[in-house]
Amino acid sequence: MLVRVARGARGLVLKGPRAWLGPSQHRTASGLPRNTVVLFVPQQEAWVVERMGRFHRILEPGLNILIPVLDRIRYVQSLKEIVINVPEQSAVTLDNVTLQIDGVLYLRIMDPYKASYGVEDPEYAVTQLAQTTMRSELGKLSLDKVFRERESLNASIVDAINQASDYWGIRCLRYEIKDIHVPPRVKESMQMQVEAERRKRATVLESEGTRESAINVAEGKKQAQILASEAEKAEQINQAAGEASAVLAKAKAKAEAIRILASALTQQNGDAAASLTVAEQYVSAFSKLAKESNTILLPSNPGDVTSMVAQAMGVYGALTKTSTTETPSSASDGNIRAAQRVNTGLDEELERVKLS
Repeated sequence: MLVRVARGARGLVLKGPRAWLGPSQHRTASGLPRNTVVLFVPQQEAWVVERMGRFHRILEPGLNILIPVLDRIRYVQSLKEIVINVPEQSAVTLDNVTLQIDGVLYLRIMDPYKASYGVEDPEYAVTQLAQTTMRSELGKLSLDKVFRERESLNASIVDAINQASDYWGIRCLRYEIKDIHVPPRVKESMQMQVEAERRKRATVLESEGTRESAINVAEGKKQAQILASEAEKAEQINQAAGEASAVLAKAKAKAEAIRILASALTQQNGDAAASLTVAEQYVSAFSKLAKESNTILLPSNPGDVTSMVAQAMGVYGALTKTSTTETPSSASDGNIRAAQRVNTGLDEELERVKLS
C-alpha cells in the first residue's frame, strides 16, 4: 500500500491508497501512522521515515523506535504482489486492423526507496507504459498472429515494462491479455474464413478418402490377378506333371506288355496264339470300320476269315524272319523287337484298310 503526502492550502493533506492497487487491494485508512516512539511494522510492509524532511531510513517489520518531532513516517509501501487493471485501448495491427484490447498487470515493489522517490504517480506511469508497449507490440504482428502468439506478446510487454520500471523500484512479474475485441465486419470475415477452411479440409479429406479407396481397390485387383495367374500356373504345372506321369506310366505299361508278349511268343505254340490274336484284331478292325463310316472297302471274300488270317500271318512271318537271323544271346531282345514290329505292322495294315 502506497500513501502519499501532498501540501495543500491548509497544510499537509494525506492521500490514502490509490485505485492502482485494484479493487481487491482497497483499504480504508485515515492517514499515515503517527510517530509514537515505539512502532510495530506489519509483515510485508515497508515504512519510509524522513528526519527533518530528508530520507532517513526504512523501517523493517517488527519493533522500531523513532525520535518524536524529528522523525516522520512519509510513505508506507506494501511489498505484496499488486494487481493493476490496464484499461481497454485501441491498437492497430500490422495488417491495419483496429483492435480493442485490455489486460492485467502484476507488480511487486522491490525497492521501497525508489518506489517512494523515483516516480510521482506509480499508477499512471506503469499503466501508460503498459498501454504504449502493448500498442507497439501489436503493431508488429498481424491479426492471425495476435491470437496465436499471445504468450510471446505478454512476455515482450513484461520485458519492456521492466526495463523502464527498474528505476522506480518496481518489477513487473507478468502481464496477461484479458479480452481482444475485433470489429464486427472483421469478425464476420474471420468466421467466413474459418468456415471456408473447414470446407477445404472436408473436401481434402474426402478426396484423400476417395484416392485411398481407389488405391485399395486397384491393389486388391492386382493381388487377385497375381493370385489367379499363380493358381493357373500351378494348375498348368500340375496338369503337365500329371500328363507326363500318365504318358510315362502308359509307356512303361506298353513296354511291359510288349515284354510279356515277346516272352509268350517264345513259348510252345506261340505262333498259333499270335495267329489267333492277329485274326481277332483283324476282324475287330473291320467291325469298327463298318461303324465309323458308311463307305468301306472289303476284301473280295469277306466271309473267308482264313484268308484274312493268312494275310495277317504273312505280315507276321515277314517281320519275324529278320528276328531269326539274330544271335542267340540277343534272342529275347529280338523277340521283343519282333513283337513290336508285329504290332506296328498290324497297326499299319489297319490304317491302310481304313484309308482305302
